[in-house]
Amino acid sequence: MPSAGLCSCWGGRVLPLLLAYVCYLLLGATIFQLLERQAEAQSRDQFQLEKLRFLEDYTCLDQWAMEQFVQVIMEAWVKGVNPKGNSTNPSNWDFGSSFFFAGTVITTIGYGNLAPSTEAGQVFCVFYALLGIPLNVIFLNHLGTGLRAHLATIERWEDQPRRSQVLQVLGLALFLTLGTLVILIFPPMVFSHVEGWSFSEGFYFAFITLSTTGFRDYVVGTDPSKHYISVYRSLAAIWILLGVAWLALILPLGPLLLHRCCQLWLFSLRQGCGAKEAPGRRPRGGSTAARGVQVTPQDFPISKKGLGS
Repeated sequence: MPSAGLCSCWGGRVLPLLLAYVCYLLLGATIFQLLERQAEAQSRDQFQLEKLRFLEDYTCLDQWAMEQFVQVIMEAWVKGVNPKGNSTNPSNWDFGSSFFFAGTVITTIGYGNLAPSTEAGQVFCVFYALLGIPLNVIFLNHLGTGLRAHLATIERWEDQPRRSQVLQVLGLALFLTLGTLVILIFPPMVFSHVEGWSFSEGFYFAFITLSTTGFRDYVVGTDPSKHYISVYRSLAAIWILLGVAWLALILPLGPLLLHRCCQLWLFSLRQGCGAKEAPGRRPRGGSTAARGVQVTPQDFPISKKGLGS
């Protein structure tokens, strides 16, 4: 019955997956709490201490005026205005920054450091995302379809010579290596040099960005004390689009490459064991000739007359 099939599907597949999903979330929440809560408390205490020191140095200000000033800074930060520097800071809505923002919208990254503040901009952003996000998904799906068509020969793995299989594995490994260098190694080095980050911070930004997480803690081109080239954020947006597409391409390749490497390794082990046993091994069941010839009574047609004589 349909209800019985639904219950068996829920108990056999969905329920274990749901339990694993919830356990993974609980594990992540526990580890993040252990790692970050103490640092957050220290930062909060340090901030309160700095406010008290500021009020002690400038006795003309009271607590209320200080809180009002902090509120103004927070509102400016929410609207994408960096409180550091002065009014000569580059605009957040020049073409390069707008192109960067459009890329984060359709890829669903959403750093949160920049958002439209006008009603018209918010309405346009809604409709732009409604059309842009499906367009981005279709684009990535077509890239994946093209890759699967190009790698269709890998699916017919067993029908190819062993040398061809090795070359295919090496080609896939080379593709993954070069892609990793171009997408995940070189860009963090550039970002680290331009933004003044460490390489680990640049790599963290690259991975969080391309995984479409976007925490807002690291965003390129937002330091008012630095002078960026005009196309810096546009180039970063192009890198994001290419990087997201590259990740969509390689996600199916990782398990496939691992499976093929295991197959080659097992085949080499079997060949090695066979080569060691071949010289001193005696075939079971007699010689090859004896195993290849089967004697039946029909091979010797003896008549009853011949037997009687």
